[in-house]
Amino acid sequence: MLENFNALVDGLPPALIYLLIAALVFAEAALFFGFLFPGETAIVVGGVLASQDKLSLPLLLVLSIVAAVAGDSVGYEIGRKYGTRLLDTRAMRKHRAKVVKAQDLIRRRGAVAVFIGRFTALLRALMPALVGSSKLPYPKFLVFNVIGGVTWVLTFTLGGYFAGEAFDHAAKLAGRGLAVGIAVLAVAALIVWGVRKHRRENAEEAEVEAEEAAEGADRSLEQTRP
Repeated sequence: MLENFNALVDGLPPALIYLLIAALVFAEAALFFGFLFPGETAIVVGGVLASQDKLSLPLLLVLSIVAAVAGDSVGYEIGRKYGTRLLDTRAMRKHRAKVVKAQDLIRRRGAVAVFIGRFTALLRALMPALVGSSKLPYPKFLVFNVIGGVTWVLTFTLGGYFAGEAFDHAAKLAGRGLAVGIAVLAVAALIVWGVRKHRRENAEEAEVEAEEAAEGADRSLEQTRP
């Protein structure tokens, strides 16, 4: 996914790259785009491009933070306005296990769940709307939204920035061929990790669905008893 996004922005003018990264980060929670494309992919690549002097790191950080906070705020308003009707949407039903996990986290941690959810892709897309539907006051949400957004953007953008610098340094020391080989191995490891994570999430969702089906069967059995 990193390679695909990098190929997409390669050759684009800086202004358009800034706009694309900000749009992806904003849409992750505001439009639930995080189900398809995790926002950290965009800011990691942005950090790599900044290490290559194609983007300004300070400007990238500011734009990404604003987009992250604004996107989550829009997601919160959607949840506050539509409430429980939001849970009947196709996207929410498809990721039922994540919804249950997020709701449990909100019940246990309150506003802190906004910060915690920021660092998991699907929770990041779901959490603002679910918090809004739980009627948590917006000022409390905003505090943890800003803290989480700043921490998240700094972590992944600077991670991409220093990774890009390390790659260039390795290329100078060991030759670009070896550096590319190391990068390929790193990407392969990330892909394997992502596939295993996806399978684990699917297993969790299947488990939740099985439990719900069992509970429904038990209720039906009780209703049929004389």
